[in-house]
Amino acid sequence: MNPIVQILKDKCNLSYSCVRVCPVNAIEVKVNVNYAHIIPERCIGCGACTSVCPEDAIVYRDSKQEAKRILKTKEKKIAIVAPSISGEFHDITDYRKFVQMIKHLGFDYVNEVSFGADIIALKYAELFKNFKGKYYISTACPVVVQNIQKFQPELLGNLAPLVSPMIATAKIAKNLYGNDSKIIYIGPCIESKNEALLFDEDSKIDSVLTFQELRELFTEFDIHESTLEFSEFDAPIGYKGSLFPISNGLLQAADISESLLDGNVITAEGKSNILNATKQFHSDIETIKKHFNLYFCEGCLMGPGTTKGGEKYIRHTRVANYANKRLENFDLDKWEKEVAKFWNLDYTRTFTADDQRIKAPTEEKIQEILKAIGKEDKDTDLGCNACGYNTCREFAIAVAKGLAKIDMCLTFSLRNRHDYIKALKNTNEKLAQTQKALKDSENLAQKEKEAAQEASDTVSSMLQKLPSGLVILDKNLKIVQSNNSFIEMLGEEAKAIDEVIPGLVGADMKTLLPFNIYNLFSNVFSTSNNILNRDIHIEDKLLNLSIFIIRKNKIAGAVFRDMYSPEVRREEVIKRVTDVIDKNLTMVQKIGFLLGEGASETEQMLNSIIELYKMHKKD
Repeated sequence: MNPIVQILKDKCNLSYSCVRVCPVNAIEVKVNVNYAHIIPERCIGCGACTSVCPEDAIVYRDSKQEAKRILKTKEKKIAIVAPSISGEFHDITDYRKFVQMIKHLGFDYVNEVSFGADIIALKYAELFKNFKGKYYISTACPVVVQNIQKFQPELLGNLAPLVSPMIATAKIAKNLYGNDSKIIYIGPCIESKNEALLFDEDSKIDSVLTFQELRELFTEFDIHESTLEFSEFDAPIGYKGSLFPISNGLLQAADISESLLDGNVITAEGKSNILNATKQFHSDIETIKKHFNLYFCEGCLMGPGTTKGGEKYIRHTRVANYANKRLENFDLDKWEKEVAKFWNLDYTRTFTADDQRIKAPTEEKIQEILKAIGKEDKDTDLGCNACGYNTCREFAIAVAKGLAKIDMCLTFSLRNRHDYIKALKNTNEKLAQTQKALKDSENLAQKEKEAAQEASDTVSSMLQKLPSGLVILDKNLKIVQSNNSFIEMLGEEAKAIDEVIPGLVGADMKTLLPFNIYNLFSNVFSTSNNILNRDIHIEDKLLNLSIFIIRKNKIAGAVFRDMYSPEVRREEVIKRVTDVIDKNLTMVQKIGFLLGEGASETEQMLNSIIELYKMHKKD
């Protein structure tokens, strides 16, 4: 079974309006959850939250489908209708048309709950008359009963042991039409949907429709007053029970005295009055010494199942006018006989505690929360009520119990918002500075990139102009970059590849060089030892090769020099003769000590050879 009331989380905007009106803190708002949630166990079905949500995100259990299934069954279908119809259906000009509209839905009989209210009112008069020292709280309102069972179970013994007029009428209908008949109650209260589930057999109610749901069914089945004839309520007809929708109507139905001087009953209505009444009944009943007649709504005519926006006193007037009209030609003798006929049915009931009170938090925890909202040194018995709680202390207790979150406090939220705005402003200023620095950095990086590109182009251009062959390889011995001289040294095949892949980028060295030379490259990568000035032969060419590591285990470079090139040959002869001179000088210097001037003659001779070679233009 679905909860009697639930919040549609996709529509909830956390206005806290529902929290503010819930009389028993049955609506929780958890941290990091962006919607409110009704705790079914704590809910008393008052429906106060359903009329205040600005987003219409709160709905009560819909019974229309259930009612339509019942109306299709073969058993007798009886509608028992609350007397507050006169305050709700003012748009229907004649109650007899209203009765026919209900029968047109598929009901066989339509009975007034006002007769059940007559019986229960008389039972209250009898109970109060036989006073034996115990004061009672009326149980005609199921919300009042739920509130006491869940939050003041110590008052269970003071609940009048009588069923509500709804259950009394169902019992009478079962007696009239048989226990196998199907009964649907139509009224203004949504908690009646739960109350009906508590009774079975000769008191069973199969479904409960609110006035709003009844209107929706009229629309769905296209039922209009103008197309129907008159039809009277089925007997038994109610008497002053028609006044039951008005808070003190039940007392007047049984002529129970409301005199301020000698009356023994106090009537209260409305959320705040009821909570105060039950509290004072518990603490000071021996001083008050009155029975309490309580209605959670401002009379049943203002129940949550009625059309929203109804005016209380206009409805009050309509109910009174309707009752007066019915009493003009009322058959009192017949009514008394019918009361006698059903008087001895069992209208008693018992109540069971369902304590939903949460253990009070420690004072230390409460003070911790009050400090967090900036109220530790202030009067915590005051409050702005924006969070939904009457005082700051009540709010702190709710937070400690896990029923509310701290940012529901308006003061806390505003302070945090100011701090947030201040922090955001500082952050924005820092962000602006960072953005400027980033822009400057980007400009500098762009300039450096342009300079690097220019340098790269320059280096690349220089590499292409070098007479020696140059190649750069990755660790897989694939060419990263090479110059034209290198490609020329490799021959025609390499030139053909260069036309397709400029610079031989990506080419595998093993396909371009003999294995013995390729192996030298592999050895340099594996050992990280450079090879310098190694003479190698490729076909008819003598090359001088140097291989060196640029980035260890990643990049290596190589320089190939054609030893048959005149420029290279001259350079190499000079270099090698110079090396010979340098090596021999060391030796000659040592020998010079022994041979004297012979060393200088040798040096002159070698130098003359070099000079002659330099002056020679051809090999």
